[in-house]
Amino acid sequence: MSLPPEKAPELKQIIHNHLMKINIHGKIREVLAETVREDSGITNQPLSEKDFLHALQRRGIIDSVMKDLHFTQVETQSPSRPATHFIDKDEMQLSKTNIDPCRRYLYLQIQGGKAFLEHLQEPEPLPGQVCSTFTLYLHFRNQRFRSKPVPCACEPDIKEGFLLEVHKDDLGEGSRMADATTMLSICDPVHLVLIKTDTSSETVLVSSHFLDWRTVLSSTISKTCIAVELMGVGSECKVPAGILTVSLELYPPLTETISPDIISTQQSLERQRNAEKERLFLVYAKQWWREFLEIRPTHQSKMVKIFAQDENCVNRPVCSYVRVLRAGRLLESPRQAARFVSLLAHEKAPVVGSGAGKHEQWCTLLAFLCRGKGDCEDHATLLCSLLLGFGQDAYVCVGTKTKGVPHTWVLTRGTDGSVTFWESLTAHRYLHQAIDPDAPPLVQQPKPSHPYRTVGCVFNHQSFLANCQPSDAVELCVFDFQNQSRWKAMSEEALKSVCFPGSSTSLPPVPPLTAPTLDSAVVSNQLELEMRYLISEHRKDLDLATVWDDHLSYLLSSALSAYELERCTGVSCGNEEFQDAVRRAVPDGHTFKGFPIHFLHRNARRAFATSLRSPFCDEIICCRGDHVRLAVRVRVFVYPENACAVWIMFACKYRSVL
Repeated sequence: MSLPPEKAPELKQIIHNHLMKINIHGKIREVLAETVREDSGITNQPLSEKDFLHALQRRGIIDSVMKDLHFTQVETQSPSRPATHFIDKDEMQLSKTNIDPCRRYLYLQIQGGKAFLEHLQEPEPLPGQVCSTFTLYLHFRNQRFRSKPVPCACEPDIKEGFLLEVHKDDLGEGSRMADATTMLSICDPVHLVLIKTDTSSETVLVSSHFLDWRTVLSSTISKTCIAVELMGVGSECKVPAGILTVSLELYPPLTETISPDIISTQQSLERQRNAEKERLFLVYAKQWWREFLEIRPTHQSKMVKIFAQDENCVNRPVCSYVRVLRAGRLLESPRQAARFVSLLAHEKAPVVGSGAGKHEQWCTLLAFLCRGKGDCEDHATLLCSLLLGFGQDAYVCVGTKTKGVPHTWVLTRGTDGSVTFWESLTAHRYLHQAIDPDAPPLVQQPKPSHPYRTVGCVFNHQSFLANCQPSDAVELCVFDFQNQSRWKAMSEEALKSVCFPGSSTSLPPVPPLTAPTLDSAVVSNQLELEMRYLISEHRKDLDLATVWDDHLSYLLSSALSAYELERCTGVSCGNEEFQDAVRRAVPDGHTFKGFPIHFLHRNARRAFATSLRSPFCDEIICCRGDHVRLAVRVRVFVYPENACAVWIMFACKYRSVL
């Protein structure tokens, strides 16, 4: 295989780095000194190059070098391939030798944790015992990783290695090896998110930390070990959660290092630049708000939210929470994206104590995805980002819904002027038709079908508009954003200075979505077997026998598939075939009863307990009569990030007795 001319210097550098690593010069000096001592007593002839090479070969040094120096075969199209990859597996077998020799890598190794004092009293779990676990998630420059879950403890045994590519952003530069100067300018941190999963599969966000890895650039051996203090989140953001011991190593090693003073100066300049941009934007936002209040004094009470706190209590402009997010082939349409977002559970940020006010916490995207649940603001910003990726003119709306409860949802505008509301928690869509307050009394006005009451402002990744119409009632609102008498807009340039990707190093990078790792058929079968066992045990406690009808169970699949399709597309289809199949499967004189139910989790006991609260389901499971046959079918539909739509249908047929 011929080597391209431009690759020759890189190959020489790689060989040089390897020889330096194994201290080849020291070994050569030892062999040379030993050979000279041996030959000096035999002959006075000068030592030839051939004799010296023979001595090296005899001592196995040449064979040792050639054995250690091996490369992975690089495909011919490798210079044009992307420099990103996504890894999100339970079992990670990463080897530092299995790499592209033309790339620079950061090998980040977690060597354990300590001082997780909240878990100081937890006993060590017995083998096979279910216990709470820690899982560490990483994101760096479009690459995502996940550690194996480990039992929660004061000193959790988190020991994982992650191989991160350090590449340039410029087009065509992705396949070249980054040097020390280039890496110094890469200010993207490694985002670490620690999640606790309890015995009932509930997840808790423990810490969200941004690690500046560039200290390794000053190490003479391109390797350093640091203690990373993880802080809590929300109201506990100033309380340490624990410490991780982290080893950082550049591979291949750098030939020239950078002074620690230069690194700290670069970091200081970045902080100063960010602080100045944020200060200028804050001055502009205050002036903009004063102008907004001058329009109408009642604007003081409108829900105009310019800043929001993330999980680390950092105030950021709300526009920075929205990005154009493309899901590749993981999601096929805007409606499927809405379905995916609705499958992430809704849970308000936890607080210690009971306060009257709502504790608001807008999570970074990685923390939201890793935790798998969040508040309505997290859902709305994610859905808006995905809809923007699908080419929609999408905005997040901040306002209230029924009974004046604060709420956020998503709005899209069509090219024909139509306005559609998207409820991110349910994937429901509503067509907005404004009421004309000046119309004659006899003119029939449209009745709103949506649950939204008022809207104070709308925003996306590059626009922020406050509602300055006489009324902020959604049913009276006209969403003509170009009309300055109805909507007061912020300067796009001012927003771009603090919210545009790359404008500020303090903005968390946006991670890509990851493909599901769950097998839909496997998890469906497992959950169905568990559900059958629970039903049988429940009927046994009632002194009832259980006879299963496998054919009827199979027929229920088409109904569950139709339900999920309707949730995704809004189109109902397939029910006719299901009803016809049931009529054929149920003999004359028999009665059929069915009860479908939907969950966002895969915990069989929780699902069964919830189902029994419905009198319809209880009537089926506890059915008594002649020729009673039971059926149950479980369908798990898996989406990106392992978000699951779990459909369960309970059914029975029995002979009717007059």
